[in-house]
Amino acid sequence: MAETEDNWWREFIAELPAKTAKLAVVRKDGSPHVAPVWVALDGDTIVFNTGKDSLKGKSILRDGRVALSFDDERPPFAFVLVRGRAEVIEDPDQLRHWATVIAGRYMGEDRAEEYGARNGVPGELLVRVVDAKVTAQRGVAD
Repeated sequence: MAETEDNWWREFIAELPAKTAKLAVVRKDGSPHVAPVWVALDGDTIVFNTGKDSLKGKSILRDGRVALSFDDERPPFAFVLVRGRAEVIEDPDQLRHWATVIAGRYMGEDRAEEYGARNGVPGELLVRVVDAKVTAQRGVAD
C-alpha cells in the first residue's frame, strides 16, 4: 500500500467501534455503485466479504477495480480513501475465518461465530484489496 505521512490510517480503519466502509465498484454500464461493507485489516490489506450474486460481487468479478471510503464525521474530521484491485477468494476456510473476524468487529465477539457462520458460506466472496493506494487526512477542519 502507498504510505501516508505517518501511516495512522491503519489505526483509523482498525479502531473500535468499527467504521462501515463505503465501497465503490464499476457497474456493467460504467457507472459507479456505492454500498456499505464491513471490513477488517489483514496486516496492510483490507478484507471484506460480499455475495457472489450481489451487484457488488458481480461488479468485482467482472471489473476488479474498487475504492473504499472511511470517515470520522466529528470535528475536526478525518478520512481515509483506498483505491485498489479486488483479489477474490472462495476458499471456504478462509471465507469462514474472515467472516467471523469481520463480524466480531461490528457485532461484538459474543456474536462473531453466529455471523461468521451466516456470512462465511458458499455463494459469498472473500475480497482482499491489493495494489492499493491510500489517501488520508486528519484534522480536516483544523
